[in-house]
Amino acid sequence: MEAKTLLRYTFFLFFTLLLVLFTLSNLPSPPSNKAEMLDCAAYSPWCTSKNRIQSKKPDFLQKPTNPTRRRRSADVPHHPLDPLTVTELNTVRKIIQAHDFFKNKAYALHSVVLEEPEKKVVLRWKKGEPLPPRKAAVVARVGGASHVLTVDLGSGEVTRHETGRMSGYPTMTVEDMTSVTWAPLASADFNRTVVERGVDLADLACLPISLGWFGKSEENRRLIKVQCYSMKDTANFYMRPIEGLTVLVDLDTKEVIHITDKGKNIPIPNAANTDYRFAAQNSYQRLVNPISIEQPKGPSFTIEDDHLVKWANWEFHLKPDPRSGVIVSRAMVRDPGTGEMRNVMYKGLTSELFVPYMDPTDAWYFKTYMDAGEYGFGLQAMPLDPLNDCPRNAHYMDGVFAAADGTPYVRSNMVCVFESYAGDIGWRHSESPITGMEIREVRPKVTLVVRMAASVANYDYIVDWEFQTDGLIRIKVGLSGILMVKGTPYSNMNQVNHQESLYGTLLSENVIGVIHDHFITFYLDMDVDGPDNSFVKVNLQRAYTAPGESPRMSYLKAVRNVAKTEKDAQIKLKLYDPSEFHVVNPTKKTRVGNPVGYKVVPAGTAANLLDVNDPPQKRGAFTNNQIWVTPYNETEQWAGGLFVYQSHGEDTLEVWSNRDREIENKDIVVWYTLGFHHVPCQEDFPIMPTVSASFDLKPVNFFESNPILRIPPNVESDLPICKADASA
Repeated sequence: MEAKTLLRYTFFLFFTLLLVLFTLSNLPSPPSNKAEMLDCAAYSPWCTSKNRIQSKKPDFLQKPTNPTRRRRSADVPHHPLDPLTVTELNTVRKIIQAHDFFKNKAYALHSVVLEEPEKKVVLRWKKGEPLPPRKAAVVARVGGASHVLTVDLGSGEVTRHETGRMSGYPTMTVEDMTSVTWAPLASADFNRTVVERGVDLADLACLPISLGWFGKSEENRRLIKVQCYSMKDTANFYMRPIEGLTVLVDLDTKEVIHITDKGKNIPIPNAANTDYRFAAQNSYQRLVNPISIEQPKGPSFTIEDDHLVKWANWEFHLKPDPRSGVIVSRAMVRDPGTGEMRNVMYKGLTSELFVPYMDPTDAWYFKTYMDAGEYGFGLQAMPLDPLNDCPRNAHYMDGVFAAADGTPYVRSNMVCVFESYAGDIGWRHSESPITGMEIREVRPKVTLVVRMAASVANYDYIVDWEFQTDGLIRIKVGLSGILMVKGTPYSNMNQVNHQESLYGTLLSENVIGVIHDHFITFYLDMDVDGPDNSFVKVNLQRAYTAPGESPRMSYLKAVRNVAKTEKDAQIKLKLYDPSEFHVVNPTKKTRVGNPVGYKVVPAGTAANLLDVNDPPQKRGAFTNNQIWVTPYNETEQWAGGLFVYQSHGEDTLEVWSNRDREIENKDIVVWYTLGFHHVPCQEDFPIMPTVSASFDLKPVNFFESNPILRIPPNVESDLPICKADASA
């Protein structure tokens, strides 16, 4: 090593040591006042871990401007399902600190959320009544073991304390994710390798990558892999991987266990044309004029007591959640005939995400992420950008979460709620001139959208819960952000041997976008006109006419099959064996005798093609079917299990469903998996245009007739008159 390089390297190690000591000495101490809380910027792992060396954050990591600020320390709960407040989280922290089990021990709180009251208690509760006892569900790591506790906020006692018996570990804390990216810098071998690969240590950006589970060598210690990138000359360091360099780290001790470098001959891709920021573009094209929805009379929705959303004929409870992102509860729709608010869904949430990459090589085989159970889907939700993430008429909702020491912090503007009108039609009919009737009746479609966006490192997920006045709920997932790419020596496809597998697409010089899947599994506790429901598979079958019966030879008929047990409701979607999937209340009938219900309506989706015995697929077995139905069990909410990190797959939705419990006329939960196959293309470089897929929960014989028959059409006097810009 040249003397100049050696001097620079020695100086950097010394500087890094000072920086680590400075950081450790400035970790947040427990607040002395209940009103105190941590700022969310300190608990954004992808911000703090990506740019450790620079003392000033570059502009692309600055916090966006918040449209509203609110003092969360004054919040109080109003509903049995309201999330824990800042005051309550501080109370939990003090109870934990004072508990004998935690005294004089190092510990980390991996989850602190409301332990929701029993379902029957919530269903009985009426506004104005005292709230049920407030309790916190706590997952903690102490002495190398995982513990599940219930903390009673009223009595100040820990009323339940269990030790995790299944394989796997809790969701990583933000502190886990942040601190582990520092760990490789303690290794002289790592630093030397980075410099030899042509990357200045000051330009280094590293990511914490969960490693799944692939055998006994990975048991009995929390492990993680760290891979790094060069951020020189670009904000989009994801496009500049130090390919083949992987560091295995003990997540508890931060010990570097092993360093692998199998990419010494692979260059770091060039930074040119990778920066996606508007400020970094040399020119821009305004393809369309600005557009905005104006509401002179204000929005049609209200949010009472911070979490109860009321809009048109809908009412539901809404709250942010650190693991699932958002939780929609107690969704009810008003019957236009009786005026009664009728139950549709008790609870809906994103249960798990499974993202396996299709590259079996050393630096990639383990990339089989479970973003909710490993990283926390809600923990990765960033503040939404007003006017771009959400329109002008949006209402924003903050998330209040707990850091590893229990200190509360606020994730500002994590969720938005807004009305949407895209020129869609609610219903219409124009009569043909041959009838002699001049009829043209059209009704516009306005919907209510609940939105969150999670930035799980490179990928961005946009999750919408969209409510329609006709009783339909559409759940939509959009994928955007940046591809996770692989470095390659190839700069053109003419250099590639046709027998060689790239495991993806050459997107730019020395950059391969690796093929991968996204599976998002939703938990849907349907309570159609009450808790006890049945799942009905309505199979569309070809039937034949009898000889001489009709000029027609064949037709379709609907054959209804009520699922008796769980295995009857394990559904793989088939294009040429179509079915409808109804959740009905067999004890409630319409005027003409049909059972009231809702149906799951799949749209474009993808099936998992991995072998069921592949270790990642054993953990992700909840994606083996698109639809599952299980009896309600408050402990069965996370499709990959309570403890997903390094789990073996023995506590998944598939395991529960294979118990084959009775589900007819029971309180049942429907699980639906939305899937994407992603074969990257050059249009995905350097950042991806959003691609979306969705599914619907649609009324089926739930109403006596069209529930929006009586809504009025728009007339000119109802709408604002906007004058065009004089320069237009």
